[in-house]
Amino acid sequence: MVDLPLSMSSFLALRYIERTDVDFTEKFRYRHPAMPSEENRVLVRTAEEIDRALREQTGKIKASGKKIGLLLSGGMDSGILASYLPGAEAYTFRFLGGEYQKEELERAENFAKINHMTLHYVDISWDTVTENLPKVMRSKGGPVHSIEPQIYQAAVDGKKDGVGVMIIGDASDYVFGGMDRLLSKDWTYDDFIRRYIYVDPFEVLREPVSVRYVFEKYRKGEEGIDFVRILETLAAQESYGSYDNAFAAADMPYEDPYEILKMAEPLDLSRVRNGESKYLIRELFKMRYPDLAVPEKLPMPRPVDSYFADWKGPVRPEFREDIDISAYSGNQKWLMWCLEQFLDMTGEGRT
Repeated sequence: MVDLPLSMSSFLALRYIERTDVDFTEKFRYRHPAMPSEENRVLVRTAEEIDRALREQTGKIKASGKKIGLLLSGGMDSGILASYLPGAEAYTFRFLGGEYQKEELERAENFAKINHMTLHYVDISWDTVTENLPKVMRSKGGPVHSIEPQIYQAAVDGKKDGVGVMIIGDASDYVFGGMDRLLSKDWTYDDFIRRYIYVDPFEVLREPVSVRYVFEKYRKGEEGIDFVRILETLAAQESYGSYDNAFAAADMPYEDPYEILKMAEPLDLSRVRNGESKYLIRELFKMRYPDLAVPEKLPMPRPVDSYFADWKGPVRPEFREDIDISAYSGNQKWLMWCLEQFLDMTGEGRT
């Protein structure tokens, strides 16, 4: 079913369309990722159990005989995976000649060196983004997350190098309590929705549609909300979908060894709130790299604030004319800009 107003509002608010029966356009079906089934999840209680599970997962991947690539950042998750994949090809994003997030880039270089990996820089410019954007939007059937054009580029580069499967570590954040800002307190229902929504469609669209229905199944009592469950499901689906689509657009098989894992015991929110986000992963990192300091979490690098520093805001008739674009971050501007790009590409929307 094509429902453009709902699709636009859902993308701006959630960064994807949550409803599987709704599309932006008849020209493309909207792509949803296959989520891991609960019956196949591997329950883990300790860093040692995660270690055994990752050894098994990466062992199966190596046994396939395919040339392995790894998206390697300077963070814990991919750094840990690198320790199980010595000699693999590593792909690290580099922006602005390496000056953007230079410290994280140096950590990735160190992980590659320790694990005897061949490090490939995936140099990303604004031209790379705009060149790859139509390809990932067609594959998605809609506008995309700002990381998708660069993941697509890494996949393309990997294919040129003969990589047969790319390894990622995205799921760790959603399995092990990495979204520390959203776990920082016991939110009320309304406060969490205001914090979670990326761009409020009522602030920027002429014909906004409420997406509050998405959160109703997570309501607890009159004013509470199960925010932990939201991160395990709603947030995970949005993030998994970005990787799934970018790799599908490049026809690159991929695996996330963290994806089938599940904590056997409830998340210890007190540890997360006292500076130990992903505390089990932190313990595993210390096991795998006893001589290295545990790196703090950073989102996948992308200089969207620089990209949109001089952007004046959306101009299509679907958007309001009174938007104060200076009030929005680079990530928020991307969502509005990318939605415009998709509407321009498909010819959908108002004329």
